[in-house]
Amino acid sequence: MSPIVDDSMIEPCPEGREDWVIAALQEPLEDGKVKCLACPRYCVIPEGKRGACRSKINLNGRLCEVNFGKVSSVAMDPIEKKPLFHYYPGSWAYSIGTVGCNLMCEHCQNWEISQSDPLDFPWLQTLMPEEAVNGAKRAGALSIAFTYNEPTIVNLKWVVETSKLAKKEGIKTLSITNGYWSKETRELLAPLIDAANVDVKAFTDEFYREVCKASSLKPVLETVLHLKKSGVHVELTYLVIPGLNDGEDEIRSFARWVVEEVGSDTPVHFSRFYPHYKMRDRPPTPIETVDRAREIAIEEGVKYVYTGNVLGDPGENTYCPSCGELLIKRYGFDVLKCNLLEGNTCPKCGEPIAIIGRCTTRGWRFL
Repeated sequence: MSPIVDDSMIEPCPEGREDWVIAALQEPLEDGKVKCLACPRYCVIPEGKRGACRSKINLNGRLCEVNFGKVSSVAMDPIEKKPLFHYYPGSWAYSIGTVGCNLMCEHCQNWEISQSDPLDFPWLQTLMPEEAVNGAKRAGALSIAFTYNEPTIVNLKWVVETSKLAKKEGIKTLSITNGYWSKETRELLAPLIDAANVDVKAFTDEFYREVCKASSLKPVLETVLHLKKSGVHVELTYLVIPGLNDGEDEIRSFARWVVEEVGSDTPVHFSRFYPHYKMRDRPPTPIETVDRAREIAIEEGVKYVYTGNVLGDPGENTYCPSCGELLIKRYGFDVLKCNLLEGNTCPKCGEPIAIIGRCTTRGWRFL
């Protein structure tokens, strides 16, 4: 039997609830089982059961999304919060999240929604693709961000349909993702996503197995490369956790991979860890450790390296990689000053800066 790879029509599930729809990526198997093709777990799901992310259920041999259009969070965020520093800096992103995730990270900061069961959240609001796009337009957002948990995987059909409508309306689409995507998901979404921040959680398979309960790091790196080669604007986040992924050799290896495989102009964000979820007893990352990670990446040739979760740190700013001129001054998620010439070049030395779109200081918008 052939896999259903691009099931673009919104179809109700057989004998399911009215708000459940046929999932986009699935392969029917023998004995009524279905293989989910959305992520590298490739869950084989028996009749009436759900996969690891708990968002897909097998009904009569068809895989259905149980949270199509069900959202836990809708907010207008600075695009810097995603974080995306080199994609229309200073703009607003209409940010939407749901419930569930295909990873089980022990340090997740949004664990209340990412590690929860969609069917245990009766208060989830319904936001259909048309409503999401219209909401973004009314709010004056440049983009729609699929964010907060891992909506790219657990609400894949909804992300596909919303992205298609957004493109028709000239609204950009952002994926804020763990990158743990299957080959099929990469091929389906790359043409629909304008920019992505991929969370590379560590640079070892051991971390992914023990902390994230995933097979390996490899699918994440493959997602990064696929998006980059497809013309998607890509930025990377690396949360530095004391004693787990903060070794200088590991960070140096990660930075070398960025330079050699992704591109030296790819922005990298090293963020400070704070205790969350199952790591409440682990101390916050020392600020000097985050700053040292930034130094190492710059030493290895990454041109644009940032510190995150360190309010007021100079590493929040954008500097010219050629002459060191301050180009964008930030405080947290606020853009305080834009010092770029037209065409996004350095005013001091003329170096082209790898920023897409015009930089603006932000005016307030309300939902």
